[in-house]
Amino acid sequence: MAKKNDTIRDNPGNIVEQALTEILSQRYLAYAMSTITSRSLPDVRDGLKPVHRRLLYAMQQLNLKAHLGPKKSARVVGDVIGKYHPHGDQSVYDALVRLAQDFAVRYPLVDGQGNFGNIDGDNAAAMRYTEARLTVVAELLMDGLDDDAVDFRPTYDGEQSEPIVMPAGFPNLLANGSSGIAVGMATNIPPHNVAELCEAMEAMIDGDPSIADIIKMVPGPDFPTGGTLVEDRATIIDAYTKGRGSFRLRAKWETEELKGGAWQIVVTQMPYQVQKAKLVEDIANLITNKKISTLDDVRDESAEDVRLVLVPKSRNIEAALLMEQLFRSSDLEIRFGLNMNVLEGGRTPRVLNIKEALQSFLNHRQEVLVRRSKNRLGIVENRIEILAGYLITYLNLDKVIKIIRTEDEPKPVLMKAFKLTEVQADAILNMRLRSLRKLEEMELKTENTKLLEEKSELEALLGSERRQWTVIKKQIQALGKQFSKDTALGARRTKMGKPSQIQIVSEEQFIEKEPVTLVCSTQGWIRAMKGHDLNPNDFKHKEGDENRFVIPCQTTDKIVIFASNGRSYTLGADKLPSGRGFGEPVRLMIDMPAHDDIISIYIYNEKDRYLIAGDDGRGFVVKAPDTMAQTKNGKIILNVDEGHSAVVTWKIKPTDDHVAVVGSNRKLLVFPLADVPEMGRGKGVALQKYNGGKLSDAITFNMKEGMPFTEGRSTARTHNMKLWSAARASQGKTPPEGFRSDNKFKV
Repeated sequence: MAKKNDTIRDNPGNIVEQALTEILSQRYLAYAMSTITSRSLPDVRDGLKPVHRRLLYAMQQLNLKAHLGPKKSARVVGDVIGKYHPHGDQSVYDALVRLAQDFAVRYPLVDGQGNFGNIDGDNAAAMRYTEARLTVVAELLMDGLDDDAVDFRPTYDGEQSEPIVMPAGFPNLLANGSSGIAVGMATNIPPHNVAELCEAMEAMIDGDPSIADIIKMVPGPDFPTGGTLVEDRATIIDAYTKGRGSFRLRAKWETEELKGGAWQIVVTQMPYQVQKAKLVEDIANLITNKKISTLDDVRDESAEDVRLVLVPKSRNIEAALLMEQLFRSSDLEIRFGLNMNVLEGGRTPRVLNIKEALQSFLNHRQEVLVRRSKNRLGIVENRIEILAGYLITYLNLDKVIKIIRTEDEPKPVLMKAFKLTEVQADAILNMRLRSLRKLEEMELKTENTKLLEEKSELEALLGSERRQWTVIKKQIQALGKQFSKDTALGARRTKMGKPSQIQIVSEEQFIEKEPVTLVCSTQGWIRAMKGHDLNPNDFKHKEGDENRFVIPCQTTDKIVIFASNGRSYTLGADKLPSGRGFGEPVRLMIDMPAHDDIISIYIYNEKDRYLIAGDDGRGFVVKAPDTMAQTKNGKIILNVDEGHSAVVTWKIKPTDDHVAVVGSNRKLLVFPLADVPEMGRGKGVALQKYNGGKLSDAITFNMKEGMPFTEGRSTARTHNMKLWSAARASQGKTPPEGFRSDNKFKV
């Protein structure tokens, strides 16, 4: 048996040398184009993707008309994957299910019987349990398939044929929208109101309206689940002009009054494609995690209609303000993207604006009208020809019967005797005897006259483009009337709102603030005393303990703690133990090693900056946001070597322009603050040079105001700093008279 390599060697002509990159490019491009044209993008003419087109055609072939009984969905899916669309049955069934969901499709194309899913996100029942048939809308899409209105092509196995595009007596692309992801491109088209689209198309037939004029008639999308579109007109016009953009869509809500002056909010319409059950879960999580402090409860009381109840914590809260917070924090408001990327002529992907999309549909309707008229003209001409033969038969009935009875080949004899065409002779010979009684001259002439009139009208229609557009306009007017806004199906569901004028506020503004005083003792016990302006001498501590940090704050504040290990820790003031008793050890609230100590505590402000330094004399400036820790074990700010520790953090005032540092060797040095780099983490730079000493303390100050330091029980300021001013990392000079003996500024 010859090996594969031997076969190649024996047939060198079968080998084609080609670069791998070139092969991959060709194959990938072929795959990409197949995905774009045969799977993901809709045709601008009928708004359908191949799977949807094949589904509808298969259902038509099964005679599943709107006025007839449905059949099992499994039967439909079986026909689709067996004859037209050789893909997985589940993917085809999912496509069928979506066409039947009135919350997913504005004008459903399939009438589903059974469980076809719901707005909560529950899946449909298996295809063996559900039944389906076409809707009137789907029949409008396919009206004309039997009249040679569109081209057909062979199916994948060549045994049957399928339409390349539907005749589309319904503007499905914009009416029902479409979404899909291809290779390198995507599409996302929202649904619109058919009555509004028809009004816009009538205006386009009569004249040349601008896109702004069209937007007056089609103000925006019309989603099946309703909601309120809160987008300004200029943004909507820009999106429809470019074919790309987005729309803000909010849930529809109302305030419901209760007894005793209480109230609750009831959401009655959901944003498009938002699963209600998941939304309820997300809002419940916001309440549990205290992200929405003004909301007390959420309940789903929906039956056939949507009814989502939101209970506020207090009747004093403004409902509109509460909803603004929910719109920001949940899917009660979504942003629906517009990307009108479609296939022109079933082949070329292009992003169209709304006017181009409507014009493409109108052009397709004109082509369908012409083709159907030509097909009908051919039928009429054929019938007129046959009627002429019948009239000859009526006038010579006995002779015709005699020829048929006596001649072996009556056809040529009839043609010669009465100057008949082959079509006329065949029609006469194919008549049944019982039809002879119907050959009454008046009936034949009446039918012939009507057909001649119809032929004349068809020829006039085909010869005049103006007449064609008149007919198309009447068709669109009839469609607009059929789906009028006065009907249940045609009424606009999505209301046009205005952008909210309520000022967006932060969640913190909703939280009730309570003044407290943070108290931390020298032994590391921390607590929060209610109120401000308290007398620190009244605070009780354990024996041998005393006040170290006493800081007024609010319960909404974040607290930043710096430790000697160079780490920062973050606590919420609302998480501090109450002022009753001695509090709790701070080590139980943060994972700070036992051998480390707290060096400073600050109330967090994102605009603050700190000077942080270690006893090795190195330091830098750090921004407050860089000090926020997300875990109990803190965040490393200053990298300290073994044997060293962080000794100081100083909050820098906006006006500060100089740094003062003092070492254990009692040397004071002053230099510009600009010489200290700003970092998020690291060792920093040398602030002062020591000869057998360490850094004791550091502050920042404004040179004009003078350097502050504690002298006895008061604060002194030294204004003439020339003696101590030098370059950063110098040794410095002896501090001014009165400076503390422990080498601390203690301001």
